Amino acid sequence: MTANGHAGPLAGIKVLEFSEIIAAPFAGVLLSDMGAEVIKVEPPAGDPWRGFQPLGLREGRGYISLNRGKRGIVLDLNMPEAQEIAQRIAARCDVAIVNYRPDVAAKLGIDYPMLARENPRLVYCDNTAFGRRGPYAHRPGYDLVAQAVTGLMSVEGREDNGVPLVNALPSADLATGIAIAWGICAALYSRELTGRGQRVDTTLMSSALSLQNTRFMSVEATDTDARHTALDRVYELRRDGGSYKEQLDVVHNVRPVVGNIYYRCYKTADGFVAVGCLSTPLRKKLLGAIGMEDWRIGKRPDEVDPADPAVQAYGKHLVEQAEALFAGQTTDEWLRVLDEAGVPAGPLKFTEELLEEPQVLENDFVTSVDHPLMGPVRMVGPMIQMSETPLAAQGPSPTLGQHTEEVLRELGYDDARISTLRRAGVLGNGIE
Repeated sequence: MTANGHAGPLAGIKVLEFSEIIAAPFAGVLLSDMGAEVIKVEPPAGDPWRGFQPLGLREGRGYISLNRGKRGIVLDLNMPEAQEIAQRIAARCDVAIVNYRPDVAAKLGIDYPMLARENPRLVYCDNTAFGRRGPYAHRPGYDLVAQAVTGLMSVEGREDNGVPLVNALPSADLATGIAIAWGICAALYSRELTGRGQRVDTTLMSSALSLQNTRFMSVEATDTDARHTALDRVYELRRDGGSYKEQLDVVHNVRPVVGNIYYRCYKTADGFVAVGCLSTPLRKKLLGAIGMEDWRIGKRPDEVDPADPAVQAYGKHLVEQAEALFAGQTTDEWLRVLDEAGVPAGPLKFTEELLEEPQVLENDFVTSVDHPLMGPVRMVGPMIQMSETPLAAQGPSPTLGQHTEEVLRELGYDDARISTLRRAGVLGNGIE
């Protein structure tokens, strides 16, 4: 049953999560919101993310936000006794999520062949940074590294004194968390049809590339020459010590956008407003709303050459004209005009404003949990909702090792055995 008293779509599914930081923990939250019972295994020192934006008492904002609704246990998987416990739990579970380098899971006794031998119905998700093959396969990786090697970091073009900056959101990690949950749900459905579990492979690299699907795509008949010409120039700049900005300019001009007034933010008299018009009808609505004309609208792509200096000058003029218009009225005034015209638009908000935003509150996009150490915590609610099997946050994140003894007793361990394991360090040092 979910926290609201209804059975979630994954009610009865048991998940064993070996994870840290963002990607796999986020997947565990998504599955928990669907009603799955998730047991998170941490090393004695805890998930390193407990130290991100720390709140004291081995708690941190990053950990609390990405581990709600789980039961938490501590196991030192370097010890055979801990591996045995993990294997016994996995034998009772439907899903295992493992977030280590390809060689680590086998060393810890929790690789797919080991766990599937005792539980052939197990759905085992193996998340790595770069996959199991290729020259990067041996490397550990985090969102920063994945953004760098996949080009995702360069898309926004952020830099500081010529040094590339990571994108503000851990987009590769978060996308991978969604991919993990998506893959697991598909594998569970397949298991219902076949009776067999399977291994699901996810990677930070594939997620980062998928986020760039249109940019990554190459139409060989039209894109090859331009891409190779740009890359030759980039390689030349690298050899000659050219700046990052020079390299960005080359790459970003492969498919230039000239005079964009339709899909951007504008400064208003008291803030900013975003408009998003990606079709010709919507662009015409925007032009009508703001009283402008654009001869390019309705033309075929081959009739407007973005490299033509006249086209570039015209585009620059349009931008200046539109910016001046938007600066003359407030955000609310423009939103009334744009709403009436049917133009997709919205005000710029900071994340910190949204906990009291009516649109968020009225759609239940925010939820609240009671953390055993931090008290009430307001946080983002489930990402989706379902009419017959509604989702809900299942509770707060666990304190370090909060449910260790509870889970061991469910496996049949008595108090004496648990005390022996604790003294041996299998369950950590007891400071939980």
